[in-house]
Amino acid sequence: MTINEAQDEVVEEFSDLTDWMDKYQMLIDLGNELEPLDDKYKTDSNLIDGCQSRVWLQCDLKDGKLVFTADSDALIVKGIIALLIRVLSGHTPQEIRDADLYFIDKIGLHEHLSPTRSNGLLAMVKQIKAYALAYSMKEDA
Repeated sequence: MTINEAQDEVVEEFSDLTDWMDKYQMLIDLGNELEPLDDKYKTDSNLIDGCQSRVWLQCDLKDGKLVFTADSDALIVKGIIALLIRVLSGHTPQEIRDADLYFIDKIGLHEHLSPTRSNGLLAMVKQIKAYALAYSMKEDA
């Protein structure tokens, strides 16, 4: 599945819900479904700067594709990182770097998050893109 196909799937799932309380519940459910992050990855170096909550993001290169695992101590934030992983994990560094993450606006995430959570979302995207850039540079070297 391409990044855009994954985004379209997320947009479709969220469009079925009209009430934002239901959408928050869906985010919480997605966070609860996230594979647990091994404690060995819950390090300061994996903490995302810019998030009010603690969010750990681990990135590994497997067969030329980036695979992300993550955890957070906040339920909604854990759901947000779960969404990002669902859309971006398993793609090449170049695909991730080139991705236009339109689903965030289409499901109304930016406008329904508090300013601190919105900043956290941007920090998560920035960190994922930074991993993609770093692995791209390793490939070019």
